[in-house]
Amino acid sequence: MTTLRAFTCDDLFRFNNINLDPLTETYGIPFYLQYLAHWPEYFIVAEAPGGELMGYSAAMPTLCMFTVMGKAEGSVAREEWHGHVTALSVAPEFRRLGLAAKLMELLEEISEKKGGFFVDLFVRVSNQVAVNMYKQLGYSVYRTVLEYYSASSGEPDEDAYDMRKALSRDTEKKSVIPLPHPVRPEDIE
Repeated sequence: MTTLRAFTCDDLFRFNNINLDPLTETYGIPFYLQYLAHWPEYFIVAEAPGGELMGYSAAMPTLCMFTVMGKAEGSVAREEWHGHVTALSVAPEFRRLGLAAKLMELLEEISEKKGGFFVDLFVRVSNQVAVNMYKQLGYSVYRTVLEYYSASSGEPDEDAYDMRKALSRDTEKKSVIPLPHPVRPEDIE
């Protein structure tokens, strides 16, 4: 049985197999620690059943196979208080089992409890598998952010979709009305 639990500092040394995916953004340890310190309720991990090893260390009885990392941000006065999905990643061997949907649901529940108007996330325009999954979960494209993702090897930077899902506090669904034109990263609040 898969166990869902809070992410701990020890997990930073146990989730490399997840972060090696080319479509997963990776960050430095201080970045993860900042999220863990400020928004621990938004940092969730799923573990495989005991004894199943999926990574680099045989000393671990289990290894994380999935993480979701987010935060709460924005302005209540401007109806922009929301949950933000910073990272969502599933190890390749555990994809298509509904794990991403389950953790997105948990993050949405946390955002509801915190009085958020919506949940948002950024995804590469080219990652159609993820875009389609988010659409199935009720998210829609709010805007395109030009050159949001830095490229490597001299290739051009990649655009992102800012996808959103309105929560119950946004009764008029104002937060998900699509913008008619793309924006640049420096235009994002």
